[in-house]
Amino acid sequence: MLFTLDQRPFLIAVETARAEVARNEARLTLAEQQVQRYTPLVQQRFAPEAEMDTRRSALREAQAGLAAARAALHQAELDLEFSEIRAPRPGRVSDRRVDAGNLVQQGATLLTTLVALDPIYVSFDASEAEYLRYARAAQGGMRRDGGQGATVVQLRLLDEPEFRREGRMDFVDSGFDARSGTIRGRAVVPNPDLFLTPGSFARLRLFAGEAPALMVPDAAVMADQSGRMVLTVAPDGTVAPRTVQLGPLVDGLRVVRSGLAPEDRVIIGGLHRARPGARVTAELGRIGPGPLAAAN
Repeated sequence: MLFTLDQRPFLIAVETARAEVARNEARLTLAEQQVQRYTPLVQQRFAPEAEMDTRRSALREAQAGLAAARAALHQAELDLEFSEIRAPRPGRVSDRRVDAGNLVQQGATLLTTLVALDPIYVSFDASEAEYLRYARAAQGGMRRDGGQGATVVQLRLLDEPEFRREGRMDFVDSGFDARSGTIRGRAVVPNPDLFLTPGSFARLRLFAGEAPALMVPDAAVMADQSGRMVLTVAPDGTVAPRTVQLGPLVDGLRVVRSGLAPEDRVIIGGLHRARPGARVTAELGRIGPGPLAAAN
């Protein structure tokens, strides 16, 4: 129970509706009795057929009046029930906007705000490029299931280093917003500790599928005027730069989308001593999670 309105007007309306039902029940009983009395008289030709039609019409009117009176009674009882404002679901309420004795109006007066916390909705906007990349990954069978319900969503708050919370996709809008060029999505995330608060911001990570990827330490990636590149060692021992197209950072390793082959040898240490065209002596190294992943 959140609020209680003054129930006296609603109680009066219920009593009035009940009285109207009783009145129509009496009219219906009288109409039925009159039809029963006139039926043998008409059969024996002691009463005209037109009088019988009048009695039957009065019976149908009494039945319709009783149905309308009962509907009005149900409406009055419903209004009386609505005078007790109860929380329709578990959640958290805001401060009350009215005090005892204030006049409230249906559809115009805000009493308070109730928000559901467990589970909680997480809404986000994706660009057209992100949506197309994800949609093509789904068409290629890279998702575990073709339905949105199997799409895993990971979430972390602004002060959290890792994506510790997990949920499921719940809704994707049917079209792009013409003004922003984005499409809205929604996920459902369990919130048993009630720590997630509606209106807060978080970083979302959406599962887009599994695929083989070539990864190098992020520290091995260099930048020049043409873009990003890495230094490789040619078979003759000379240093050769390679322009690469990069992807996201995963556990301290950078995904290389194009520009490298699995058999290429990438310089991951001693970059300050390597110069393009110079001859070096390469030693085998080990690529593992970067310091960022170790710190996390």
